[in-house]
Amino acid sequence: MTAGTTRRHPPRPRRLGVELRGAFGLIGTLTKVLSFAVLFPTALAIGYSEPFWPFLAAGAIMVLVGLGLERMGRGAPPIGFREGFFVVAVTWLAAATLGALPYLISGEPQLDRPVDAYFEAMSGFTTTGASVLTDIPALDHSMLMWRQFTQWLGGMGIIVLVLAVLPRLRVGGRQLLESEMPGPEVDDLADRIRSTAQRLWLLYVALTAVQALILAIFGWTGIDDRMTPFNAVAHAFTTLPTGGFSPEARSVESFAAASQWVIVIFMTLAGMNFALLYRLFVRRKARAASRDEEARLYLTILALMSVLLAVELWQKGFQHGEAAFRHGTFQVVSMMTTTGYASTDFIIWPAFALMILVGVMLVGGSAGSTGGAIKVVRHLLIGKVLRRELRQTLHPEVVIPIRLNGAVVDERTLRAIAAFVLLYIGLFAAGAGLIALDSAFEGPPISAFDAIAATATTLGNVGPGLGFAGPMGSFEPFSDFSTIVMIALMWLGRLEIVPVIVLLTRGYWRV
Repeated sequence: MTAGTTRRHPPRPRRLGVELRGAFGLIGTLTKVLSFAVLFPTALAIGYSEPFWPFLAAGAIMVLVGLGLERMGRGAPPIGFREGFFVVAVTWLAAATLGALPYLISGEPQLDRPVDAYFEAMSGFTTTGASVLTDIPALDHSMLMWRQFTQWLGGMGIIVLVLAVLPRLRVGGRQLLESEMPGPEVDDLADRIRSTAQRLWLLYVALTAVQALILAIFGWTGIDDRMTPFNAVAHAFTTLPTGGFSPEARSVESFAAASQWVIVIFMTLAGMNFALLYRLFVRRKARAASRDEEARLYLTILALMSVLLAVELWQKGFQHGEAAFRHGTFQVVSMMTTTGYASTDFIIWPAFALMILVGVMLVGGSAGSTGGAIKVVRHLLIGKVLRRELRQTLHPEVVIPIRLNGAVVDERTLRAIAAFVLLYIGLFAAGAGLIALDSAFEGPPISAFDAIAATATTLGNVGPGLGFAGPMGSFEPFSDFSTIVMIALMWLGRLEIVPVIVLLTRGYWRV
């Protein structure tokens, strides 16, 4: 080495332990904050003179877990994009654990097995709406409302909620927001992540309050005698997150037609991009929806499928007049937005009607909505890619960019969409195969179509399946193995698969 020169040392790689410590510390913070959600059902239990200690015990346990994880993360550097996937995936598992603990601690006979309690909690926080309960009204008021409240918390997203209230999470906030928000990309409403999250949640809360008030007024004025204030709040809690849990044994079947139409309106809004709703309702940009290609396709599919189903029901004699259009519209909107409410027992409908419902399950809501499944914008862009391929087959020299709302879509985004759809189809096939095989060996016996429906409804976070798992039925007869498969599908579907699959790759853990 000559004079005046210095030896250059290669940069030291980041240690995996430091990365995990920071991630676990942040998971601890999220878990600790989320644990305070038990105060709401605790207050309700006191008001109804019901046992409140299961909620306080569950909250205390998870606060201690959160504090322990926070301690692990002391002194760790802020998380990066890679750690964001891990934080979001594990936080959802922790949220489901919090949701399951009150069921287990209370000794509720229908949820006294850990696998059943965890299924119900995962279904709640992922806004799926599938249930292992066989006697829903048997639960206490506070436990019923906790079940509803888990869906409301999971709807806009636990991560987005915490970003809205914790200034500490400004660091790494975008990584968490992008990992959490459904859809291929985040549409910024503001430069600051915290401000964006706050605006989304304020709109979410406002729409929930408006729906609850309208339904409560129907009850007070006699328009719907069964719509008590408890039912109004309970259903508002699970409409905006497109969850579908109901404190009633037969979903919303017993409520008046006026209440069902109101729920249709709010399900439709919940299935739209909340960034678009913000521009529409807050910024008063009425032309925003008409110019948005995804919104137009979303509303077009809802309208066409609703009319098609209504005509099918009327023609086959299952419903007539207004009832045919109400039930047809209600079920198409409910299934496509992945809410999962039922206005009637559609399991008895003709095969073509059921095919329509399973089909719209796979379409899903809009990107940036609380809905699940593949999402309308992905179908829209894949359709544009296919059209481009056909045109370039005839004219290979033509360069045709893909545009969405006038803006060119990056080719990397298009590849990511194609990868997501392939992963979705692969998981769908694997899930249906596992459930069908388990049914063949362990029971209960189900048809191939029922296995397909069970997979579609859990992976798409829809709710009801077919057969004994239909809208007025229960997932309780499934074996523990199938139940665990469906828990995994709900988790994967809510996180849009990629954040979880990434954790299973060797490159993710490579230092």
